[in-house]
Amino acid sequence: MTFIDPTVRALVESSGLEPWRVDEVITRALEEDLGAEGDVTTIATIAPGQEASATLTPRQAGVVAGLPVAAWVFDVVGETSLRVEFAMIDGSPVRPGEVLATVTGPVGAILTAERTALNLLCHLSGVATLTHRWVEAVAGTGAQIRDTRKTMPGLRALEKYAVRCGGGVNHRMSLSDAALVKDNHVAAAGGVARAFDLVRERYPDLPIEVEVDTVAQAREAMAAGAELILLDNMPVSQLREAVAAASEYPDVRLEASGGLSLENARAVAETGVHYLAVGALTHSAPVLDIGLDLAP
Repeated sequence: MTFIDPTVRALVESSGLEPWRVDEVITRALEEDLGAEGDVTTIATIAPGQEASATLTPRQAGVVAGLPVAAWVFDVVGETSLRVEFAMIDGSPVRPGEVLATVTGPVGAILTAERTALNLLCHLSGVATLTHRWVEAVAGTGAQIRDTRKTMPGLRALEKYAVRCGGGVNHRMSLSDAALVKDNHVAAAGGVARAFDLVRERYPDLPIEVEVDTVAQAREAMAAGAELILLDNMPVSQLREAVAAASEYPDVRLEASGGLSLENARAVAETGVHYLAVGALTHSAPVLDIGLDLAP
């Protein structure tokens, strides 16, 4: 692993990200971008000793996420020759033109790192910004916005970090750290309770969530001992029914999923469910437009 500024590494670690995973993503991204010959335009046009400063600034309002990740890119490309000074921290609301960070050092390294750093920073800030909009939509209801496994391959840890920056909470990180009994598992096992019992028998200490399509299935899952129920594509009236049924089971948590939008999020949250599962946070978030500009 390339030497990384201790401040940048500490920021990554304090964010709950694993440094080796961040380094792996960035290494692959740079290999893809540089190709066999490297940044030929910069090599041809920028003198080796030329130095400057550049600022990272958003061109639209949003929530920033991924500044330490972008700084990691500059460290890898600059091989310790670039200095990154942060003016904001991840999770901050930002307005157009506000300086997020300043990068100082060899111009060639800044320009070579620019696109990979911005690709990650803009994408992660887009995820954080969209998550924040959902969080605002349900504010005061007690419901939390939760992500899913509908992430870009290889970017799950970073995208779920961006969800946290936006005020959301994470669902499971992989298929192995929690069980989710879905409709196909139920069909193959022969029923909701049967599927739940099979998982509980094999993995007695693992968190188990059960997906149901009807209030009757929700009741069956609760009676079987499930404490986390995913209510799939239920209208508001059925969500209220399920919430009422769960009043007999104080430890049960309910999660609404499917058919959700920013327009109906509050109505869903006001039924009393504990979570709204929103795949769009990661699979459909538009980027936050952020630019890098060399100082004149």
